[in-house]
Amino acid sequence: MYNTVSELCKLADEKNTAIWEIVLENEKAVTGKSREDIFAELKVRFDVMEKSAHKALDRPHETVGNLIRGSAFTQNKYTTENGGICGPFMNRAMALALSCCEINAAMGKICAAPTAGSCGILPAVLISMKERYALEEDKVYEGMLTASGIGAVVMKNATVAGAEGGCQAECGVAAAMAAAAAVHMCGGTSAMCANACGFALMNVMGLVCDPVAGLVQLPCAMRNASQAVNALICADMALSGAPCLIPVDEIIEAMYRVGKALPSALKETAEGGLAATPEGKRISKEIFGK
Repeated sequence: MYNTVSELCKLADEKNTAIWEIVLENEKAVTGKSREDIFAELKVRFDVMEKSAHKALDRPHETVGNLIRGSAFTQNKYTTENGGICGPFMNRAMALALSCCEINAAMGKICAAPTAGSCGILPAVLISMKERYALEEDKVYEGMLTASGIGAVVMKNATVAGAEGGCQAECGVAAAMAAAAAVHMCGGTSAMCANACGFALMNVMGLVCDPVAGLVQLPCAMRNASQAVNALICADMALSGAPCLIPVDEIIEAMYRVGKALPSALKETAEGGLAATPEGKRISKEIFGK
């Protein structure tokens, strides 16, 4: 039904509807399921998102090497007691994202959106928006469908795998998906959703994948927190009416080219970047003894 973000937006505009409805119609056509069935499945996934985003806020969880143990707890405590420079909304979003990552590293249940390594970004944005604006759950599911449409386009034309495209393809695409969702949840147009995607991907162009000790913890969790914030500020830029001068489909293509150009040491092999620093190597040796 659509292969690019521009086609997705064009269909929405022609039918005088929103991106999520085009995605829903496509899902119904592909799966043969009803709207009610699809929304029921979205509820299941959002429930997983909520549980993982809250589970590590109140107590630390054990992970291999404990590289991010307690990160969500610390961030949440800071948020509730201080509010932070960026205010409680942004800081809570970071805490929610960190919690998902900690639960993932603790072998808990998460929703990969689009990947396990970027599992905290979309949930953090969806939950933060729901809480701040007291949104009904159906509006959240609309946001999820909006995000999934963007993710499907990227999967068709590029990649969401860190091993193929670097962290820009994991956390960057998750931020783009979340930014579009946030725009819709605030009543933005399809063009604004597309612009938000473009801004989010621009902001992380070239971001490498360099997990310390090969574990999806450091710097993955911190990037989930930062990219949740990236999604929110990009949604705001788009909602303000700011245009994304490079079309989002061209940005996706550029992201893919950049990912292909990255050396293998910077694509999830733990051979470059932070993983190759003296401290990164020491941590790896301490955990795995080699």
